[in-house]
Amino acid sequence: MSSEDEEQLASLLKQFLRSIDERLSGAPTPQSAEEVLLHLEETDKNFHNYEFVQHLRQRVETSLGCVVDKELGKLSREDGQHTVDSCHDALIHTATGRSQASAQYQEMTQTLRATVTAAAERLLSSFDDDQLRKEEEMQHGRYADDCSDSGDSFNQCYTFIRQEQLQALAEKLDPSQPKEVRREALQALRHAPASDVLSCEGWARLRQNLCATLTEPDAELSDHVLRFFAKSFSSLPLNVTREIYSSLARSVQSNFLSLKLSFPSGAAVLDINRPEISSLLKQMRLMNDFQKEATTFWIRHPEKYMEEIIESTFSLLSVHGDSSPEKVLGPTDLLALLDVQAAWFTKWMHGSYSRTLVLRLLQSKYKNLMEAAVQQCILYLECCQHCTQIHSEEPHSSGSPIGSVYSGKELQYAVVVHSLCVLGKVLLYANGRKLFPIKAAARKDPVTLTDLVVILINIMYQHHQPLCSDSSHAALCPSSLVIATLSAMCERTECADQCLHQAPVVQTLMVPVIQALNGGQTKLKCPAATLPLIADVLARMVNTDRGLALFLYDRNLLMGPNERSTAAHVLLRFTLSLLEREFSASSEGEILSLRAVCGAFISVCGQMYKTCEGLRVLEAYSLHKAAVAAWRKTSSLSERISTPVPENNLATSTQKLRHLQMWEETLLDSLLNFAATPKGVLLLHQTGAMQECVSHMFSRFNKKLQVSRREKFGYGVMVTQVAATGAGAMALQRSGYVGALVLELWSALECGNEDVRVVRPEPTSMEPIDRSCLKSFLSLVNLLSSSQSVWQLLFGQPLANKSEYTLREVPSSVPDLIDRLIAVNSTAKIRSLFHYEQSHTFGLRLLNVLCSSLDSFLLLESQYNICAVLLQSQRDNAADRNGGDGSFILDNASLERNHTLVRVAVVGGPSERRLPPRALQEGDDPYPWPMFWSFPPPTCYSLDPPKTQQNPLEPELRDFLTSPRNATTEDSWMETCRRLYRKVMTAGHHGLTATVLADLLEKVVYHLSKCSVERFFSPPEHNKAQEASADAVALSPVEMLGMDVCLRYGVALKLLRQEDAASHLTLLMKHVKNFLSRRRLPMSSPLLAGQEDYPGHDWLTSTVFLMMSGDWRRSLRLLRHLSSVLTSAFIWPANVHASVDLAVRVAESGMSPLYWSSAHYVEMLLKDELPQAHAAFRMSGFTPSQICIHWLTQCFWNFLDWPEICHYVCICALMGADYQVYACLAVLKHLQPLLLQQTQARRLQVFLKEEPIQGFRFCDYLDFMQLLERRYRNLVLSDMKSICNRDL
Repeated sequence: MSSEDEEQLASLLKQFLRSIDERLSGAPTPQSAEEVLLHLEETDKNFHNYEFVQHLRQRVETSLGCVVDKELGKLSREDGQHTVDSCHDALIHTATGRSQASAQYQEMTQTLRATVTAAAERLLSSFDDDQLRKEEEMQHGRYADDCSDSGDSFNQCYTFIRQEQLQALAEKLDPSQPKEVRREALQALRHAPASDVLSCEGWARLRQNLCATLTEPDAELSDHVLRFFAKSFSSLPLNVTREIYSSLARSVQSNFLSLKLSFPSGAAVLDINRPEISSLLKQMRLMNDFQKEATTFWIRHPEKYMEEIIESTFSLLSVHGDSSPEKVLGPTDLLALLDVQAAWFTKWMHGSYSRTLVLRLLQSKYKNLMEAAVQQCILYLECCQHCTQIHSEEPHSSGSPIGSVYSGKELQYAVVVHSLCVLGKVLLYANGRKLFPIKAAARKDPVTLTDLVVILINIMYQHHQPLCSDSSHAALCPSSLVIATLSAMCERTECADQCLHQAPVVQTLMVPVIQALNGGQTKLKCPAATLPLIADVLARMVNTDRGLALFLYDRNLLMGPNERSTAAHVLLRFTLSLLEREFSASSEGEILSLRAVCGAFISVCGQMYKTCEGLRVLEAYSLHKAAVAAWRKTSSLSERISTPVPENNLATSTQKLRHLQMWEETLLDSLLNFAATPKGVLLLHQTGAMQECVSHMFSRFNKKLQVSRREKFGYGVMVTQVAATGAGAMALQRSGYVGALVLELWSALECGNEDVRVVRPEPTSMEPIDRSCLKSFLSLVNLLSSSQSVWQLLFGQPLANKSEYTLREVPSSVPDLIDRLIAVNSTAKIRSLFHYEQSHTFGLRLLNVLCSSLDSFLLLESQYNICAVLLQSQRDNAADRNGGDGSFILDNASLERNHTLVRVAVVGGPSERRLPPRALQEGDDPYPWPMFWSFPPPTCYSLDPPKTQQNPLEPELRDFLTSPRNATTEDSWMETCRRLYRKVMTAGHHGLTATVLADLLEKVVYHLSKCSVERFFSPPEHNKAQEASADAVALSPVEMLGMDVCLRYGVALKLLRQEDAASHLTLLMKHVKNFLSRRRLPMSSPLLAGQEDYPGHDWLTSTVFLMMSGDWRRSLRLLRHLSSVLTSAFIWPANVHASVDLAVRVAESGMSPLYWSSAHYVEMLLKDELPQAHAAFRMSGFTPSQICIHWLTQCFWNFLDWPEICHYVCICALMGADYQVYACLAVLKHLQPLLLQQTQARRLQVFLKEEPIQGFRFCDYLDFMQLLERRYRNLVLSDMKSICNRDL
């Protein structure tokens, strides 16, 4: 290699080292510098742009380019599969290995190593000459530039200074030395490695001299020291920099104490260009930067290092912390200018590691800092209250001033903002709240937590103009800071309970509302801007359980001299008054202002209305009626606005239309909150706006918008709640939600992501339902969980059953989905599926969930003959279709079909039937369960009913039932009967025999129907003509299939004789249908549930028939008596369907009191009694009302054993209608551990609908139900009794 080439390579190497100067200067040791070089390609994005690296790449390409091309050609010829597209990585790896083993590679490495070594030696040989030249320049003071990269920065940065030289520098920096000597020493010190400086023996003296230099009036010397400190902060570990920081803090503290700068007041100003102020600001700016960066690495060091930093900071800020008549400028004042939002304190409070120490030091030594912050807030509030116009300079005080001069008000404003940010963080944590109460000079009594929150709220009230559109200014507005603090408090339960959920806080928040409601003038600076802020805080408070209870039930809100009320009632009255004023307002400005305020408070009311307890308390105000009236008016106004044209005022017309649309959406949002509870769904239906609300919800759902800022679980609960009713299902279908759901499912199931190039193949899912389809599956289950929604979507809808399906043909409705995925009964349907087995298994899983509801199964069977389809598919899957040995081909689909067929053919509770598994087992016989292709199923799936052991106290109850009654004991008979029943049930683990339960039910119902106090409905008319007309009553196919199910169950339980049971049950069903039809209103509703005929089978009638052992006359007599009792409205849905005893609008809705009364109270009480179960339902998107309706509509058939079903009917009749609610809560309490597990597994809905309730006995939970009775009977039973005269 020639000398010119060596010189060129040395020059490139030197240039390369200069380019990475900053990276190497941060290395404390040569070993660390070597590590930086070794990993430079990984950390430097410009690595391949350096000329030295490009030179090396060119040398490698010249030496090895031909070798690599030759090896690639060989590999391509050796194996045709080694192409760039298929095995690119493997090909490169093989070619690289062969190239490295070549002779050319060995020769290149030796040559390259020799040339680079020669260049490095040439570079090092000139080091002494360069160093000597630099020392001469230092002696003659010829530094033209004091920047760290001036001259030969490489040689400067990596000069390793000897200890003697550092000792000499320390002596030269002594304050007694001339200024020029100290300047030269500082320049030399800046170019020395910081690690060597801080590790020398004279560092203590050197640090002392450096800090002394900071007090010098010469700004140049001070700047040199600060640059050295900044370099040390950025390149050295915390165990070293903490000493520098502490020294700097003590120096700044000494400067403040010695200067005693006055705080500007009156016309005085603070000029930051003054030398002493500028010097202090620079020092505090460096400290503030270190404060914000230290949190990223101090957790890796001992706590004492962090403690030294925090304590030195607090010690500095404590200077002049106390207020005095002649206020002195303190470190906190300048820190507020530098970091107005206290970002340093926010970072210190973020992690528990530092937060614990910060709060401990504030508690033990530096509580005066909190006292000063509270004092600032108090003084600011007093200033605002005594001034009509405050701080017109607020935007100027945002920390980015236009000039360099600050008035006293501007500086005070920055300090207040800084104090608010600090207090806002302290209040969020338990140890921070323990700092209170705090003494304040402006107050006689200590300031408690509640006092401080009241002060903050009053500061918010001083907001005198709408929030600035500039986000930087708006974020520093005290009102915005207070809102942010209060919002953060609401997110923490314990913090909200201690700080916000207090009567004085609520009173303070409600004062402007009360003043406006009473017609007085509010003390707010700008009501239009502040009232929405108040509403936002109130909405966040109401969104917590404790806050909601405080607003609903605490009657300590002072309305007047002798008037007290609850906050909820005041809010409702205020909101209604705003709606009335908006309705009658004329000017455009007033209307817009009213809508902004009204929309905010409607949101607060919506937070209360969407809960069961809030709706119960506030239902009387009929907010839904006022909201729908305002919505109708707004909707009509928006329709009247003509299409904007250029000739007219286009901007004005468009803006007006936009305002109307926003207000219309606000009102629809408020109405949509009613859909969160069963009774709210009924109220929403009564408004006539359910379709519009559901369409609005679907449009927001399509846009991926959340329900509201305070809703965590999306639209799942609302959709499930709405889908529980026929009206809701119809609205969901018309809005397009059902079609979109089916399309989304089909896309995930049949299309998938197979068109995406697979770099790494995903493992094949072993689950019957792939994770990509699980969300759609659960959404469908939620939609079709209620038999009413199934009937509304499927009744009268035939399957397509086409002879040919194209691959692009996508289903758009639930019947289409059943046709393509469930009733796969033709070759055309099989060929139309890309993933037949997976898709068909999905459909069978969905069918199994649907068939868990007996009414849904009966509809599917009556319309689509679904059992015949499944049996034929099983026959087609048999190994020998002509009979043979009964062998079947075992696959996912055949196992699912077998499970579903057993589920629909065998009726019974957990001890009365055996459902086959859906998966193969390990061992020689993977599936020991017999399959079948015709009914009846094998007997192994039916279990003998367990024998009921006689209760030792049963004779006492039997004797009581058979004893004659006289007039004197008539009134106390029911109480005695209830007492005996409780005694017998709680005496042991033995229930009652079927005969005693039948007698008990008959006697109780007869007594209730004859007692004028207990009789609720008018008794049905009974004469021979009506009895004769029953023979002409026609039973629907669904009712006929339901009777078959009942007969099979009765025979399995040995309660019926096969020869006459069918005819007796038919007579009973006809007579019951005959006398119930006479009690129904003539209907013309588009809803299927709003028709005269009950949509489904009458399961209570079947239950009574079995309890009476097939005696149809006795059963009919009991049902006639039961129809006049309140309990019948809830345990017998067919009795009140479209009944004349209900309000007309309620009857037309097709919603049973079982849903909007019983299920409503189950949800309400579940939240209080079983909060974990309530949370599980909430997270899953499923509702307790859905599963309760499922259980209660079919009288727990297939979920409980027969004795428990009988006990359920007897308990509701004997103990009262409200015991139906308590019975559901008892079942949910029994299932609570499983509910939590299934929620975690994301199959809560499927578990509750498919699995029987194992191990539940009413006798085990009778005490629990009695406890619920004592707590809630007055509430629940009184509401149940109002179902007839309720004007909704």
